[in-house]
Amino acid sequence: MSEKVTISVIKADVGGLAGHSGIHPDLATVAQKSLGKAESDGLIIDFHVAWVGDDLQLILTHSHGEDNEQVHRLAWDTFQLAAARAKELKLCGVGQDFLSDKFTRSIRGLGPSLAEMDIVERENETFVVFMADKASPGAWNFPLYKTFADPFNTIGLVIKPKLQQGFRFEIHNVRKRRRIFLDCPQDIYRVLALIGSAGHYVIKSVWTKDGDIAAISSTELLNLERGQHVGKEDPVAIVRAQSQFPAMGEILEPFALPHLVEGWERGAFFGPLMPVAQRESHPSRNDGPPRVVALGFQLAHGKLIGPRDMFDDPGYDAARAECNQIANYLRRLGPFEPARLSMDSMKYTTLPHVIDPLEERFEDI
Repeated sequence: MSEKVTISVIKADVGGLAGHSGIHPDLATVAQKSLGKAESDGLIIDFHVAWVGDDLQLILTHSHGEDNEQVHRLAWDTFQLAAARAKELKLCGVGQDFLSDKFTRSIRGLGPSLAEMDIVERENETFVVFMADKASPGAWNFPLYKTFADPFNTIGLVIKPKLQQGFRFEIHNVRKRRRIFLDCPQDIYRVLALIGSAGHYVIKSVWTKDGDIAAISSTELLNLERGQHVGKEDPVAIVRAQSQFPAMGEILEPFALPHLVEGWERGAFFGPLMPVAQRESHPSRNDGPPRVVALGFQLAHGKLIGPRDMFDDPGYDAARAECNQIANYLRRLGPFEPARLSMDSMKYTTLPHVIDPLEERFEDI
């Protein structure tokens, strides 16, 4: 089809089962009914309801473009219905992602995480949706860099003419709400100088030099008020594969090396990001380790073909075992850095409520 199709992935934590480890199946059922009605009414083309940990994920296709008020309201209303059921079940942290109880034109800024891209379907439109739990938006920096800029990961950058021109990175300073566009391989060291600080600089999107969207991530921060930011945002991302983009295997390969992300228990620690099948996406050890699920799709006339659970593969057994080894080491450090986040990041947890009352007891040296 030559018309543009919009892929929207919208996530919210509407209530956890047995703490923050998983969702109750009723929440997915509520979402299925809500989105099914929207499909019947013609608002959306297709949908898939997914989850990771205690987060409910809505994967939608439609023809209304990014930031469409009707589509965002559908997601908001769906989350509200699920939260109402979660409240009846007395689940944990009901609606904790909602920073407002009122919808205003867009779901952006209201708490849920969002990744959307407008595309013109290729003959073979392959893409993967990444969903993380107990992690921050910077979780995608390492894998997106490896996928689109590192020839030791992506051999297509070396041997495929379409990929040799490299990619353009849109990077956001999420603390100051500013952005910059940098080209790889020309700006590769400048990109690394920024995204290595994943708590401040986050890869928002990746583009071909011809202007085709390759990847989009969520960069929303729930709250930047001192002493109020509890938990992490649990980001989502959409990455296109094949042809002028890296192959699916090249996109998944970075997750074979467990990198450290902000999150884990109370959003206060670094933890290894564990690639898991959706059925294993219920973190419990210290509310973790942080998890990532990858669902692969084909798109045919706006319809979602799939998904395939990409990390449901023994090829990632070694990565999962390494995650557990890293977790063992980090947990032994308890509240000490570098297992615990730096003081700069901890100010967005409840730690200031403990430290502030001590101020008057300090003396000048």
